[in-house]
Amino acid sequence: MCLKTHRAPACINNSDHSQNLGATTGHLWCNICLQNAQNPDILSADMMRRVVRQSKFRHVFGQAVRNDQCYDDIRVSRVTWDSSFCAVNPKFVAIIIEASGGGAFLVLPLQKTGRIDKAYPTVCGHTGPVLDIEWCPHNDHVIASSSEDCTVMVWQIPENGLESPLSEPVVVLEGHSKRVGIVSWHPTARNVLLSAGCDNQIIIWNVGTGEAMINLEDMHPDVIFSVSWSRNGSLLCTACKDKKVRVIDPRKKKIVAEKDKAHEGARPMRAIFLADGNIFTTGFSRMSERQLALWKTDSMDEPICVQEMDTSNGVLLPFYDPDTNIVYLCGKGDSSIRYFEITDEAPFVHYLNTFSTKEPQRGMGYMPKRGLDVNKCEIARFYKLHERKCEPIIMTVPRKSDLFQDDLYPDTAGPDPSLEAEEWFAGKNGGPILISLKDGYVSTKNRDLKVVKTNVLESKPATKVENVPTKMEDKLEEVLREFKSLRDRVILQDRRIARLEEQVAKVAM
Repeated sequence: MCLKTHRAPACINNSDHSQNLGATTGHLWCNICLQNAQNPDILSADMMRRVVRQSKFRHVFGQAVRNDQCYDDIRVSRVTWDSSFCAVNPKFVAIIIEASGGGAFLVLPLQKTGRIDKAYPTVCGHTGPVLDIEWCPHNDHVIASSSEDCTVMVWQIPENGLESPLSEPVVVLEGHSKRVGIVSWHPTARNVLLSAGCDNQIIIWNVGTGEAMINLEDMHPDVIFSVSWSRNGSLLCTACKDKKVRVIDPRKKKIVAEKDKAHEGARPMRAIFLADGNIFTTGFSRMSERQLALWKTDSMDEPICVQEMDTSNGVLLPFYDPDTNIVYLCGKGDSSIRYFEITDEAPFVHYLNTFSTKEPQRGMGYMPKRGLDVNKCEIARFYKLHERKCEPIIMTVPRKSDLFQDDLYPDTAGPDPSLEAEEWFAGKNGGPILISLKDGYVSTKNRDLKVVKTNVLESKPATKVENVPTKMEDKLEEVLREFKSLRDRVILQDRRIARLEEQVAKVAM
């Protein structure tokens, strides 16, 4: 409030107030005072900072679910790699786990909560520990995984989850010479998958044909920490161990922009594209303080803003919601989730709040918008990995009305791709196809991966589906044979009994 307690109109005409304009240090100003102050020089930055900014996301309410809704007794991977170790979509949650003799991850239907049996089937085709997993945005039954065995594998998960261990991938992508730490699906083109390995290469694959279409091998002199697609998938943003953030046009194999020492600290950075084309980064300062920064793609000489957070050494994993422009920061080893709103007004990255729990997080999964419960005003859902369990955390905006909240749920990216793989590789771009969440998202058709060429993702699962009726017919024939055999035996027994009765009757006479 202002120096004097008053109504706004009285404030404008209050001579005492205008005489005391210079004595207001330490007080906040109402909007009319700010507009009508006769000496604007006295509006210091400190006073401006204290004006409370309005945001509908300031009071986001975070809550962990009850124990019976968690996934318990899961041996979460102990691999020293800064991946999220968890991937979620509206049907399944996938978690990288400890496995002897190779690499494996669990795939659980969302509703399968409680204690998970140690004998529960896993996806176990890799010969080395799994480092990263990601669900295909255009098919909720397809997931990609990368591993220390230098391969990327794509898997098709059955409709109701796994009933037996899955060791045969639909396709194996081989092209890296060292372990592969990052996989990322193209946001709008079907069957386009990116992988980045410790051989400092980025390879973009056409999954439908199993071919490596683009190889970016001379752009990064050191380990790649993160790769992010732009909103329409035309550009890539990478963070590298050489402390550079690069913006790359993958089809032209050209670096569009780069920034040296985006964060001066030696620990890993992360960089993601925002919906407006700007870049958001997290990293460390020279004094090992955690930082976040915002950059313009076309002029990366100076950041739009930089904020220092704390001195923890956990890598900050950013999760971005393009519909609401909120970034959630989850630090590995932290016990909190911080969230920030990004706007066009200074200071551009606005701190909103922090959700804290007692247990530190080993990894984190983030649910796509179409998997949220719009009836509960849920704007985000995280799947927090502990040492032995996975705990869902729900973020809601409390509202009294039961009506659909249009301001919380603008149209969001749906599961339909806007391009085929061949179109994108030929140079075409397409933004995401948006869907409304007003009635909650409901899948209306079976979404098989398709390309113009023969698609390995269609052939193998189709064979398995065709085998189902054959097995049923075989079982039916076997049952009919048994039934016929029993019937014949009963007839024979009846005849034998009849003969015996006749013999007994003759003896009695």
